[in-house]
Formats: sequence, C-alpha cells, structure tokens
Amino acid sequence: MIFNNIIRVRSKAEKALLKELVSVYCKIVKELSEKNGIAIRKEWSDTPSDTIFYELKDMGLIAKPSQFKELKDILGSLYIDFIDCVGTYINHPLFFKDVLDKFSNKKRLQLQKKENRSLKPKVADFFAGAGGLSLGFSQAGYKICFANDFQEVCVNTYRFNHPEVPSTKIICEDIRKIVDNIQDYVFDDIDIVIGGPPCQGFSSANQQRIIDDPRNELYKYYIKAVSKLAPKFVLMENVKGMLSVAEQVVEDFHNIRAEKNGVEYNYDIQYELLNSANFGVAQSRERLIYIAIRNDVMEEKEVKPSDIFDAIKKECDGVRQVNLQEALEFIQPLEAPRIKNMNEVDDEKTGKKVSVNKYTGCDNAYLKVINQGRNIPIIFNHKARYVNDINYDIYRLLNPGEDASNEKIADIMPYKNRLHCFKDKYYKLIPDRPSRTITAHLKMDCHSHIHPFQIRALTPREAARCQSFPDDYLFLGAYLLTYMEIGNAVPVLMANKIASIIKRYL
Repeated sequence: MIFNNIIRVRSKAEKALLKELVSVYCKIVKELSEKNGIAIRKEWSDTPSDTIFYELKDMGLIAKPSQFKELKDILGSLYIDFIDCVGTYINHPLFFKDVLDKFSNKKRLQLQKKENRSLKPKVADFFAGAGGLSLGFSQAGYKICFANDFQEVCVNTYRFNHPEVPSTKIICEDIRKIVDNIQDYVFDDIDIVIGGPPCQGFSSANQQRIIDDPRNELYKYYIKAVSKLAPKFVLMENVKGMLSVAEQVVEDFHNIRAEKNGVEYNYDIQYELLNSANFGVAQSRERLIYIAIRNDVMEEKEVKPSDIFDAIKKECDGVRQVNLQEALEFIQPLEAPRIKNMNEVDDEKTGKKVSVNKYTGCDNAYLKVINQGRNIPIIFNHKARYVNDINYDIYRLLNPGEDASNEKIADIMPYKNRLHCFKDKYYKLIPDRPSRTITAHLKMDCHSHIHPFQIRALTPREAARCQSFPDDYLFLGAYLLTYMEIGNAVPVLMANKIASIIKRYL
C-alpha cells in the first residue's frame, strides 16, 4: 500500500514521505480544480465529515475518527489544505477521473487482486531503481512479483507508480541481506529475473578475472539470486564498459547449477550491445544486454539466446528513429530560475512538480507511444533548474551541437585551462537527432544537456521523456535526486519491446 495508518508513521523518513505524497495530492486537486473552475471549499477543514473520514480510511491513512488528531500533528500546516482538497475531490469526482487512484489503498488493493488472478508471466526485478525496466515488462503483459533496490527514494518512486504490485513485494534493502533468504520474499515460480547490477571494476585490465573485482560484488549476488530462483529466462542490463568482462560473465552463467523441485538446471547466455534509439526511444543510449535461457526451456521451445537477439534486431529493423525535438514538443516552455535555492519552488515561469497538461499527451506519434494512447491531464516533474549568470550566457551563446571548446564562449568558459578534461562539460543538444545519453550525473549539473531552443537545461520531465517514461510517472524525492532516478533507469520502450519478444516463449 502507498499509505500506512497514521499511528504507524513514526520515523523521520516516513513522515517526510507522507508529507510529500499529501503535498502532491493537494497540488493535483488544486491544478485540476483551477482548470475546471472549481473552488476549493474551505469549510471542509473545520469539522471533517463522515465522507472525508471514509475517504481517508480508503486511502489507508486513518482507521477511526479519533486519528484525525494524529494526522494533524504530523501534517502540521499541510493538514487544513489536505482536508479541503479531499473534500473538493469528494464533491467533484468526475473532474478528477482516475488521476488520484494511486493515492487510495482501497483502489490499489482491488488492482492487486485482479493482477494476482492473472496468468501473466512472473518477474523478479533486482536493482529495480525507479522502475523503468519493470514498467516496460508490465506494459508488455508481465506480472511483477518482486522488486528490490537499496535506495529509499527509488523504492518510494517505484511503489507509487506500480500500484498493481503489493508494497510488501517492493523491498528496500541491500541484496546482500536478502538473497540468502530469498524464499522469504519470493513465493512465486519466477519466469524471468531482470535487473542491472552495478559493476564498476573495469579499469584493472591486468587482472585475470576483472569481474571478481570487489567493486563488482553486487553482480555476484545477482548471479546468486538467479541460482536460487532458477527462472526460465534472465535479462541483465549494464553499461557498455562491461564489454571488457562480457566473456567472464558468460563463464559465470555457464557455471550456474540451479536446483528446483529436485531437478538441476543450467543456462546458456549471449550478449549484444543494443542502442535504445533503434527501439524508437528519443535517445542514443548504448547498453550491454545479456539474455540467458534455462536448458529445459531451450529444448522444449527450441530457442537459443541468439534467436531472441535475432528477433529483437528484426523487430528494430523497421523502427523509425525518433529525434529529441519530438520528445520536447507539446510541453510548457519554461525559464530557468536565476535565484539560488529555487529548484523546489513552483511557479508558472520556471515550472512545477505538478502541473496541468495543456496538451493531450498524444499530440505526436512519440508521445502517443510513451503515454500508451492515454489522455494525460497532469504532468509531473516539469521544473527548470537554477542557472547562474555565467552558465546562462554560455547556454545563450551556444548553438545546437556546440560544446565547451567553442570560441564564442572562450572568454567566459570556467574550465578553459582544463578543456582537455571538460570538453563535454557544456553541450547544447541537437534537436533533429536522438538525445545524447541521459545519465545519473545530471543530478550534479545539467550543462551537458542544454535545451536546444530555450536558455536552460532539460527538466527532469524532459529527461524522462527521452527515457520514454509516460508523462504521469511521478519521480519522488528531492529535485536533484529525480535526475539520478531518471538517468539510472532503463528506457521503458526498449524494455517493453525486449519483454514482448521474450514473452513469445513463455
């Protein structure tokens, strides 16, 4: 569930998350109320009515009327606003349709029961991050039975956006602490294990087994999870740099001896370097993809990993390349804040965490695909980032395709003495090509991803569009962390298409 009963909300992190979710709820109600000419009814906050009690009960926040006091104590100044917004929603439900469904534990439970009855292939996602890979598989008709990541902000984002998955199945924990007891978390017979374990030890080229570098320890636990769950398929995603250890990964998968119901299984595996742009994603992003298949499945279905890759490449043959401009169309133009510490402050000029979509969400072919043909009334995370005077001038002077080495900015370039290291520090994106790779480094600065037409960097929402996330996928947490969540994700459309091909054999 997305909410815990208020009496169980005790830690600082739990209270902060509750306040963030309540704040988003209120912003949605206010944005849609303003759009539809609905007044926020202030009298709701005086004495909460029975209808408000039952709505909050359905949301999972309180179980009895006496708990309004605990809710008020934790929410503080947000409380009155929240009660007013809940009352407004109750009085005008048709104007909000299903936009607020993710805030209701009751509606989540209904969705989860329906999903549980389905006969979809079952997925376990390790190193799930904010949920891009899972979302692609879910869109392709899979059931997510387990997801794990150790970063709390990513898990919060995942839980909010995947209401069909019980929160008890989305675990915030270090894989090293759960893999030995994975049977306590995963009760289903898993069809496919997916995930992208972080691997960093590629520089020690003199080592015979680079993959055994201690920095790659988490990869070993991913292998261990595969051994314990014995899925029919495995999909592992990683950075291009992992090519240097690709054959060592193959060796490790060939050494797996997985036992299930008294039968021992082994795996064959293959890898390919794939680019998300070939899947119709508005971004050039090369990723090393490993696909492993259990021996009995290969025999029964007469399929090898190479067959899956052949089918993927064939599927990509007719895909039209999507350029950055298509991802940046039909969204509100913004100005960069020029005053520090304004990234978290909403306004009309610089953007908002929650804003009304002035378009449909299906206004061009790319948006129609990533939004799955849905009308999107609310857009999340479209907020421009602060830029100082020097960087503003650099952004203004550069043309698309130009970088820090351009003569126009030589006199103001802050890193001119180290240009050999910082040539890509500033780069204005080219609109008629797929975006350059969206990376987690954007949480540090966005100078490498300058908007081609506006004097600012890409917003988190624009970066998310380049990753093919739908416009109503909410990234929770501090503003700068949302760039990390987005940059570390697997492009949803790429995951969807790979998942659809694997599904043919399940």
